[in-house]
Amino acid sequence: MAPALDQQTGRPPRQDIDVFGITHRGKVRETNNDHYLLCSLRKHIEIHSTSLPAPERLPHEGEWLAYLGLVADGVGGSKAGGQASRLATEALYDYVAHSLRCYYTADPQLETGFVANLHKAVMEAHAHVRQAAEESGESEGMATTLTMALSVWPRAYIVQVGDSRAYRLRNGELECITRDQTVAQALHDAGAITRSEADRSPMKHVLTSALGGGESSPADPVTSLLDLETDDLLLLCSDGLTGHLKDDEIRTILERGGSAKQLCRTLLDEALDRGGHDNVTVLIGKTRERD
Repeated sequence: MAPALDQQTGRPPRQDIDVFGITHRGKVRETNNDHYLLCSLRKHIEIHSTSLPAPERLPHEGEWLAYLGLVADGVGGSKAGGQASRLATEALYDYVAHSLRCYYTADPQLETGFVANLHKAVMEAHAHVRQAAEESGESEGMATTLTMALSVWPRAYIVQVGDSRAYRLRNGELECITRDQTVAQALHDAGAITRSEADRSPMKHVLTSALGGGESSPADPVTSLLDLETDDLLLLCSDGLTGHLKDDEIRTILERGGSAKQLCRTLLDEALDRGGHDNVTVLIGKTRERD
């Protein structure tokens, strides 16, 4: 049974939100070049002075306003790729924490400006990675994917660069929200190859867009807007998961139910059991199940 919405905030109560993230270097790669971030954004009260007794007993942390999750997969399997994914994750965290003015009411009239701010945040992360690449002399080797979800109930904003993915599970149906920004996907979109050919093509690993990417793969963030329901499950993952599990197999695992932690670990274990040829990162957000 889905939890009831809070009558004052219109959001699921904080205790009913279940989120978890996990990453693993896999069984082949020597290092893990994936990075991820999962955090809640909320109002904070700092008491500087008061005549009230025992101020430490007063609540300092307000109800949650938004949840942020992101996956960044460093390109190429090199040290530079891992540095790129770390820099991008740090840059986006800094931007959201200090600069982004979140429209926590999810007012449709404000969404244009909200989406523009998200785009700006991603492009600033891109510029940050590019600058680091130029300073290190690795201008073509330091790049990363990005798939980010910012949930401001009852909406979620999904931003993607590259081929990490975002999915939504609703009523037993798994929908891939993002579109891979790869050469194979572009060829399929143009009608040059079939879906099965694209899935088998070595070009499915060649990005057409990446943070820190140069002329061959400039950053081209795409934003999607989702309306959320209390039973929805959101999944973000790197291609270390989708390279081993098809969408139907992912759906079957998610449909078994369980906590976000249990589901993340099950998906990770399945990818590792099938070879773990790449770094694997999985993030899940859902409402807690009730009897």
